[in-house]
Amino acid sequence: MAGVDTIRTLGNKYSAEILSATDEAKSAQELSEELDVPIATCYRRIDELQEQDLLELHDSVLSDDRRRIKVYRRSVESVRVEFDGTPSVDIEERSEVTNTLDEAWRTLSET
Repeated sequence: MAGVDTIRTLGNKYSAEILSATDEAKSAQELSEELDVPIATCYRRIDELQEQDLLELHDSVLSDDRRRIKVYRRSVESVRVEFDGTPSVDIEERSEVTNTLDEAWRTLSET
């Protein structure tokens, strides 16, 4: 069960939106544009979410202009925060099946 730091991170502006948008892997630039989040803020939120193991670096892809771009994907399926008595966070990790299917699709896409 996650703690107060996770609640604090989830309470930051844009954190929930970034988690919601990263069911599929996206770059910080894509997230910034899609969610209308300043790019510096987007990178800060990505770092914070990674520190709490809610978001993961999924891959480093090659852009059209031959630059490496990091893409991120949420590492959780759902997050539930309860305030009954002591605040608590219940996190459901992404299933291994989902991760395996994502990895297989990414591998096929690269060929």
